[in-house]
Amino acid sequence: MASEDLTVNEIPAPLDLDADIVTLTAAVVDVFSVSRQERALADAIEAALSGRPHLTVIRDGNTVIARTDLGRAERVVVAGHIDTVPEGGNWPSTIVHAGEPVPIVGPDGVETATEDRLYGLGSCDMKGGVAVALRCAAHITAPVRDVTYVFYEGEEIEEANNGLRRIVDEHPDWITGNFAVVMEPSNASVEAGCQGTLRALVSTSGRRSHSARSWMGENAIHKLAPVLKRLSKYEPRKVKIDGLEYREGLNATIVAGGNAANVIPDECQLTVNYRYAPDRSAEAAEAHVREVFDGLDVEIVIADNTPGALPGLDKPAAVDFLAALRSEGDVEVAPKFGWTDVARFSRLGIPAVNFGPASALVAHARHEHVPLEHLRSVERRMMAWLAGELA
Repeated sequence: MASEDLTVNEIPAPLDLDADIVTLTAAVVDVFSVSRQERALADAIEAALSGRPHLTVIRDGNTVIARTDLGRAERVVVAGHIDTVPEGGNWPSTIVHAGEPVPIVGPDGVETATEDRLYGLGSCDMKGGVAVALRCAAHITAPVRDVTYVFYEGEEIEEANNGLRRIVDEHPDWITGNFAVVMEPSNASVEAGCQGTLRALVSTSGRRSHSARSWMGENAIHKLAPVLKRLSKYEPRKVKIDGLEYREGLNATIVAGGNAANVIPDECQLTVNYRYAPDRSAEAAEAHVREVFDGLDVEIVIADNTPGALPGLDKPAAVDFLAALRSEGDVEVAPKFGWTDVARFSRLGIPAVNFGPASALVAHARHEHVPLEHLRSVERRMMAWLAGELA
């Protein structure tokens, strides 16, 4: 398995898919898989699933797909990315029980765990969900619907490297289905749809001069003042879709300008991020951003713009999924704030939801973790739904 991109653990231990969900999650976390270094985990997943006779396993780069082909009337897709953000002193995994000191104190200053948790890089985003999907793939041998499991690379970096995007573009027939569950962290509840995201570069120009003779120049940074004023007074929209309230946001996130402490700058650029509700198209989102800054002496370039996904909770497959989960007890349904690959399935005409363990509020943090009860609850409900035991 050795490869040039395996810089931390050249030969990871095999994944034991017969181990309990907590043990398996720890094992998945302990296989280092920062974006662009996913091969070790992809190798381990491929090896573990290839020995299961009810599955057909396909490998494309560091993306692994496992499918059942039982001739069922419907097919569902269960997807999760295997890469993580860079390590921050939080790898490998650590299990902490309620009342014990946590390995890394978060911004809330809490120093002891209030519940049993598994800490570690990717434990929240989203190796807990990946472990649940692996357990389902291995043990639900006769699902009531055919299932396609997708374990993909490159979600945490630029779009061009997203393994699911590549499969959608090059092999869409591999992931066709009637419904999809993306196992992103959703606090063990269902998060429907997702926001769109737009990044605009708002630039001003001036005239450079010595700061001792500032009247000879024109300050490009100062010219941002009316832009910032409009942003500070901006009132984001709230919109209800399928009974869920999505909140938008338009915010400055990066400012770049200036040459030296004694130079009046002639250029300045502000990065503005617009998170928009899924009832807006990408074109409508761009038009809205341009309207906000209309009349100002600025240049606007749209750097990227990815639409969101409508919740689609009225679709029969989504209705059945929620009814099945709720047959075991109440499950909260909330809007997804942020963008996930649910949107990618939505564009294929496949209704999809986010359903995974852990809270997205600790994703990418040094103290990221997943509650052990979330792992058990999500695994139990996913297995029962796939096996047709929840009705």
